[in-house]
Amino acid sequence: MQIQKVIKHNGESQNFAPHKLLQTLQRAAQGFSVDLNKIINQLSDIGSEEITTTRLQQEITMMALNLTSVEEPEWKNIAGRLKLFELYKRTMRLRNKNHQPIQNLYDYESTLNYAVENHVYTTDIFNHYTKEELKEASTFINPQYDLIYDYAGINLLIKRYLCEYHDSIVELPQEMFLTIALLLEENEPKEKRLAQVKDTYQKLADRKISLGTPLLMNLRRPNGNLSSCFITVMDDNRDSIFYVIDQISAISKFGGGVGVNISRVRCKGARIKGVKNASGGVIPWIRIINDTAVAVNQQGKRKGAVTVSLDMWHRDIEDFMELRTENGDQRMKAYDIFPQVVIPDLFMKKVEKNEKWLLVDPHEIREKYGVEIANLWGEEFEKLYNQLYLDAEFGKLEMAKFYPAKELLKKLMKSQIETGMPYIAFKDTLNRYNPNKHDGIIVGTNLCTESHSNVRPSAFEEKEISSDGTIVQKVHDGLVHVCNLVSINLAFIESDEELESVCHTSVRILDNAIDLTRVPIPEGTLHNQRYRTIGIGAMGLADYLAKKSIPYIKSAEFVDELFEKIALYNISASIDIARRKGTFGAYKGSDWDKGLILGHNQDWFNKNAHFPQKWSVVFENLKQYGIRNSQLSAIAPNTSSSLIQGCSASVLPIYSKFFIETHGKGSVPNCPPFIKEKFWFYQENRNISQQIIIDIMSHINKWIDTGISIELMYNLNRNIKAVDVYNTIMDAWKKDIKTLYYTRTIQRDGSSADKEECVSCAG
Repeated sequence: MQIQKVIKHNGESQNFAPHKLLQTLQRAAQGFSVDLNKIINQLSDIGSEEITTTRLQQEITMMALNLTSVEEPEWKNIAGRLKLFELYKRTMRLRNKNHQPIQNLYDYESTLNYAVENHVYTTDIFNHYTKEELKEASTFINPQYDLIYDYAGINLLIKRYLCEYHDSIVELPQEMFLTIALLLEENEPKEKRLAQVKDTYQKLADRKISLGTPLLMNLRRPNGNLSSCFITVMDDNRDSIFYVIDQISAISKFGGGVGVNISRVRCKGARIKGVKNASGGVIPWIRIINDTAVAVNQQGKRKGAVTVSLDMWHRDIEDFMELRTENGDQRMKAYDIFPQVVIPDLFMKKVEKNEKWLLVDPHEIREKYGVEIANLWGEEFEKLYNQLYLDAEFGKLEMAKFYPAKELLKKLMKSQIETGMPYIAFKDTLNRYNPNKHDGIIVGTNLCTESHSNVRPSAFEEKEISSDGTIVQKVHDGLVHVCNLVSINLAFIESDEELESVCHTSVRILDNAIDLTRVPIPEGTLHNQRYRTIGIGAMGLADYLAKKSIPYIKSAEFVDELFEKIALYNISASIDIARRKGTFGAYKGSDWDKGLILGHNQDWFNKNAHFPQKWSVVFENLKQYGIRNSQLSAIAPNTSSSLIQGCSASVLPIYSKFFIETHGKGSVPNCPPFIKEKFWFYQENRNISQQIIIDIMSHINKWIDTGISIELMYNLNRNIKAVDVYNTIMDAWKKDIKTLYYTRTIQRDGSSADKEECVSCAG
């Protein structure tokens, strides 16, 4: 059945004009060598003589998308442009409806006025820039950047990130990027900030830098939280427990992902005020956290996301590792929580020696030994643990339990294969490389395991009644980890000079974001002032390697040098900002202050670095100026933002050379950007030994001062055995990997458990 009539948006009916459709297709296919007849010949399949222009646009978009293949990957880009053209039409209709003076499609001045007047944008932009400056900035917009998106990228940009008003999108992609650039640079010196706005805009628009979701979503909105990662810690009392639950709700409300360490809370069966078996342990509190995460969603976009961490020595660890398994008492489950086990070196040593492991109650340890065991790591932990071990053998501990260390690790591995979790955080490794070990302890990691720093629970004073009858409780001294994220898109980096420039811009805009963000909790504001933690990550490594004809499994030495450069550029940039603006608050006494970089002195760099002379200059500048940010690098999973960026996610190999991406509200075919030319240099994760992955990650990890979201993938079709999982975890620990993120298994029928995407850390 051939199309005879088309119905326009205003209801007017017209004869179908095939030449107009062909013009649209030719415009979308400009620069690509494809046969457009493959779409024209499908028009009869629509099965209707009369069709709306909107539906026709959608139909040809899906036809183009479904033609995507390894041989013709261009179709996904053509589909993206067709989706973009649909956005243009909707935006033009909205602007006509609102009687905006339209000079051309991109009329930034009108968009800005409309968005601010209707409280879609913050008014800050008018408070910091003159009309003349904004007019000059509008000339930076390059609409050609819109054409670089494939379908998955532009579709996600439209659905999640472009600002809406009354269910209508009020901005176009380049207006979004320019507004973000203006706000990020608003506090820079006036004589150079417009040049910096242009620099930032171009790197965002040209997909050199990918912003973390809160930055991309919230920066131009009033009172927006810009930080992706938060970590808090729960103390063993009712005030702290419910205060932390309130913190979680506040963070989730403003789109942040949360990590909460619960190791201080007494175990099941512990005494409360001397009464034996009074405590329900950690699981009931975790269930409340679970329900809080579901109830307080991330600005209506998704439910809140929380990882709860528990130390391996805690008496409740067995139940904790079963939180998401389907078997057992459902009252002990929390299916919306992402469990994380915090493991000390001593446990791994006992696993190797096949010795017993001691599980204890932190409350009993506090009562009998006057020590908060959750605050200890390294030699201090081992000294106390050995004393507890001896005392437990002589029956001096009421709540102690011995468990074969290897069997406990097997229990963890079994849960990982079944559920993808728990995540693993190696506590001693985290703290050995902590540049602020003079000022506290790292107790666990954030939601995607790539970001961490010192935290401490808030202290509470007795409640009192104020003069107006309000009940007041003073809360102080708490510290909640906060981190802002971006990722460098390596897929489209063309030279070392460009990489250096991108790193410097990334450090500058993230440091500026610290001063711009409205952190939803005061303990986070204190953390920002004290540490100024930022997280510069990377994505598109698989594409970068393929483009250079380097097989992933043979890339260890290459990526070692690459990420050393990134570390060198990031640290140099932060030192330069410190020269102008000063150091982070807790600089005095830190590793940086002691002349240590990434945990090492200059002699180590002289012997082990690829660029010792350049590092020598960095050490000299560090000694003279200090550094602005206490931690600078963190590699997030980038599951969704890599779709917008048109590259492979994070620094891992691709999952598949061609795959169906199931994301949010649909499924779309996808493949890596250089698959047509570099097919044989893309290697699939599911066909690679995970011990090789760990080795490559270890080369990257030594140049990353926080962590990497390392997702492990076990293909059961390759005769994977328990010993392979065991050896991978052992290798990770021995090679100083700080954390292990999600575990994915590919079943023998080819299916793979879907992991829940971390939107907050989608840098």
